[in-house]
Amino acid sequence: MRLLVFSDIHGDLAALRRLMETEADLYFAAGDLVNFARGFDKVGPLLATKAAQMYVIPGNHESESDIATFCAEYGLHSLHGEIVQHGGWNIGGLGYSNRTPFNTPGEYTEEQLAARLKPFHGVENLVMICHCPPYGTTLDEAQKGKHFGSHSIRDFIAQQQPKWFFCGHIHEAWGRREAIVNSHCVNAGPKGYLLELDTIKSE
Repeated sequence: MRLLVFSDIHGDLAALRRLMETEADLYFAAGDLVNFARGFDKVGPLLATKAAQMYVIPGNHESESDIATFCAEYGLHSLHGEIVQHGGWNIGGLGYSNRTPFNTPGEYTEEQLAARLKPFHGVENLVMICHCPPYGTTLDEAQKGKHFGSHSIRDFIAQQQPKWFFCGHIHEAWGRREAIVNSHCVNAGPKGYLLELDTIKSE
């Protein structure tokens, strides 16, 4: 089973077309498809070509209600705060970022992030997809020594140890990978990451 995870399209239709040409069993848009909730009408028809296989979470540029309406209009699946099960794996999703200086539509406090992550505690064979990266890693480093990720997400990964963790949000870190204890963590970015789950043993 192949999962294609991508993030931070920000209205780049050429990047989105390339992703939709990639063969996968399931597709996961990890937030910031558009800018400040404008342009859904442009990206929607492209995602709709994979509608039955497409799962979406809001980034900080989209609200939960924006994504719920968007998914209903184009026949997509909202994964925000949800888990979908496939082939013995649990794939969880949580959108939004921690607070930013830009007053974007999809932001949580650290306390809110920690509370929204609680339903994923104790879930086995978990592939976790968030918009926001964990704090203090290569995945959230915008400049050398400048980290903008979430402490709550970092704590969740360290304590719960999902098999894989995917994020976006910090553009300068697109494509970076890091292990947090035994979790494989990736900032997917608009090029995306194709995960071959059939080659990984579930427990």
